[in-house]
Amino acid sequence: MAVQASESTSTSAVSLGPAAALSCRECGTRFPLGPIFACQECFGPLEVAYDLPSGDPEGLKKQIEAGPDNIWRYAPLLPVPADVADKPNLNPGFTKLVKADRLAAELGVTGGLYVKDDSGNPTHSFKDRVVAIAVEAARAFGFTTLSCSSTGNLAGAVGAAARRAGFRSCVFIPHDLEAGKVVMAAVYGGDLVGIEGNYDDVNRFCSELIGDPLGEGWGFVNVNLRPYYGEGSKTLAYEICEQLGWELPDQLVIPIASGSQLTKIDKGLKELIRLGLVEDKPYKIFGAQAEGCSPVSTAFKAGHDVVRPQKPNTIAKSLAIGNPADGPYVLDIARRTGGAVEDVNDEQVVDAIKLLARTEGIFAETAGGVTVGVTKKLIENGLIDPAKSLVVLNTGDGLKTLDAVAPTTGPTATIRPSLDSFREAGLG
Repeated sequence: MAVQASESTSTSAVSLGPAAALSCRECGTRFPLGPIFACQECFGPLEVAYDLPSGDPEGLKKQIEAGPDNIWRYAPLLPVPADVADKPNLNPGFTKLVKADRLAAELGVTGGLYVKDDSGNPTHSFKDRVVAIAVEAARAFGFTTLSCSSTGNLAGAVGAAARRAGFRSCVFIPHDLEAGKVVMAAVYGGDLVGIEGNYDDVNRFCSELIGDPLGEGWGFVNVNLRPYYGEGSKTLAYEICEQLGWELPDQLVIPIASGSQLTKIDKGLKELIRLGLVEDKPYKIFGAQAEGCSPVSTAFKAGHDVVRPQKPNTIAKSLAIGNPADGPYVLDIARRTGGAVEDVNDEQVVDAIKLLARTEGIFAETAGGVTVGVTKKLIENGLIDPAKSLVVLNTGDGLKTLDAVAPTTGPTATIRPSLDSFREAGLG
């Protein structure tokens, strides 16, 4: 189904595949494709609008299935050039959808429980998806430096993608991130700058830099390239449905940082329905936050439409965004689909990391602990139907957040190198 442009739309000289324009989520005004992220009419957020293929869902399905085993199999549905697979990039995506029967047994799920494990991406988080799309926009707009504000994973993804694609990189992080994420962001050789403050302070600084001559030629993947960057999260929706045999899951649990991932997964599901690639049926989307940074969960439970900022204080630092840009849209989606937004405390996050590891052999970072912990809580509270299919997202590798589990995880025993000592430890 083609997307029709309004009379205010101008023709852009930039070609990004099926991307037709940028459209304001609030007032619908359209703008030419470019490095802008806010509506000039109402200051609402912009997102990519498309001229999507139509009329032959089975042909499109075959084209996708014949594509590469990465996100570029979905190039006809993304704001990227047709030859994107031939360009130097990290080729993220098409990660495992794990049928988690042992975890299902622990949680009492009988309708089928799956973990979408995005720790298998090149820098071990879902951020490789969004950065890959942003890189193509940066190329199209002639940027020479890639940058971002980051809680950790994005910094590493930008550093790696920039090196692969031939860009300079300079990324900004809170000064107190987990050591593993700092090292992974720095190892690629780009500039890594710690900011004294939390993520919201970092993000404000980056917004100032964009308007300064110092930022000329810089593509900030989650600021002036944000409309394109966000589209990378749609590929999670595409993959989940394709891996389920081109079916929608009944329920999904998705972590919330800025909220962009959740809103774009919903957008991807709706596109698949509109294109006839999946059969339309109701689905519920649940958002997951850490108690120490739960502005969206707090608003949802209070019945509010406005998300009030919070000062983050949680071990789940990748989700520690106190003023989430997409928070109000997350509330809309949770309510529209009949889902909910819930939170868990740090102790529950650690317990959930260990639960996933001992049942399915998946070592999740703290964000994955949040989704599994919230899933358990929602089942116990009767909000998730255990008789229906359920997909839980793990968005990163536990090796990045070892500090969360290290104090309570270690050797079962320390023994002398002898059989007698082994027996004495009661391990035989």
